[in-house]
Amino acid sequence: MKKSKLLITTLSLSGLLLVACGNDTDDDSTDKENDPETEELVDVDEDDEEMEDHGEMVHDESGELPAGLTEASDPLYELGDEVELLTDHMEGMENADAKIVGAFDTIAYEVSYDPTNGDPREENHKWVVHEEIKEADSEPFEVGDEVVLEAYHMEGMQGAEATIDALEDTTVYMVDYEPTTGGDTVRNHKWLTESELAPK
Repeated sequence: MKKSKLLITTLSLSGLLLVACGNDTDDDSTDKENDPETEELVDVDEDDEEMEDHGEMVHDESGELPAGLTEASDPLYELGDEVELLTDHMEGMENADAKIVGAFDTIAYEVSYDPTNGDPREENHKWVVHEEIKEADSEPFEVGDEVVLEAYHMEGMQGAEATIDALEDTTVYMVDYEPTTGGDTVRNHKWLTESELAPK
């Protein structure tokens, strides 16, 4: 009988300890919910999700140029010229006000490629310049050639396998522009050709 009472007492105490531990855990989680540092972490996670949702719009704004690219000797548009964009490479680009921030003589390629990040195939992407293609030499590539891109204008482009769809020996421009959809100025967008620009 003494053993039974002892066992019941021990079990009762164990139950109380478990309940007490459980309450401590609940208090901790309540504290974390009200903790400003935890709230900041939640906000960061939400921002990350938003960036992923709009991943296709994220592009390189560094203005970094590929090795070997030469400045245009006699461009139609000079640095600082105000122009209007006549193309829609990205949402909010067509009819946008822009400023020329770079002009270069090169060969511009229209390419189709499979992004390295698993996104759907990009068809007829404009433009990648000759100096942004792996193992490019003095001779231009031809339509139908299979190449590897070294450009990183957008996520999943660098290292992607691509096919040359079209090419132009031309002047390409880098621009800053104000999207017609609103939002921040897009800096150092690469690339636009003369036929995609109009004077202001």
